[in-house]
Amino acid sequence: MARAVTIFVAVLLLAYLALCAALFAWQRSLIYFPQPKSWGGPATTQRLLVKDAELVLTARQTAGPKAIVYFGGNAEDVSANLPSFAQAFPGHAIYLLHYRGYGGSSGSPTEAALQSDALALFDHVGKTHAEVTVIGRSLGSGVAVWVASQRPVARLVLVTPYNSIQELAAQRFPYFPISWLLVDKFESWKYAAQVTAPTLLIAAEHDEVIPAASTEKLYVQFKKGTAALKVLPGTSHNTVSQHPQYLPLFQSIL
Repeated sequence: MARAVTIFVAVLLLAYLALCAALFAWQRSLIYFPQPKSWGGPATTQRLLVKDAELVLTARQTAGPKAIVYFGGNAEDVSANLPSFAQAFPGHAIYLLHYRGYGGSSGSPTEAALQSDALALFDHVGKTHAEVTVIGRSLGSGVAVWVASQRPVARLVLVTPYNSIQELAAQRFPYFPISWLLVDKFESWKYAAQVTAPTLLIAAEHDEVIPAASTEKLYVQFKKGTAALKVLPGTSHNTVSQHPQYLPLFQSIL
């Protein structure tokens, strides 16, 4: 009997370790969902060479000091934003980054790569525009916070932001040692206190992906007086941009 119990426990342990190994091996496929570029042609497409990749940008060139740099969600085709952004912000140049593996950009997405590419894009835009606003949505909010902690951004807008991906993953997989397994942690809270730019956080009232508690935990990490939090009523994670006050909120800080 004791031997049977020992064998049973050993099988359970091996199965658990196998699940941990599978989660570790496939973790990035659970974070990143690359999308093709569906909008625009040569006139709205640029390429940015970084040290180990060629990045595709959907862009609208405009002379003047003001520019917007946008980092999208994990399953977002950022090119689809250009028409509405161009109309809402006629005085801004607009640069929408297709992450590695998205929209024709080469390479594969990782947290380190996204951070490095985001800084490269900001520096590239900053050469011709003195006032650069950084916007990040969902996954991209972590990228945007990182950039704002490292560079003198003019303003920062975070749409459906999270405190950290690690916390979200731990909630989704409560029986696994996520802090050990997860490589791309996207711990926005670590960088929020370093941000000096005026910051706006936009949350969806019924966000089924990013819990309100996660957004609120991030919000309190910013220095007092730096950030404001607005909740768009009746919206979910994927419908927040359809609210009539979505772009007007951007305009209020720009």
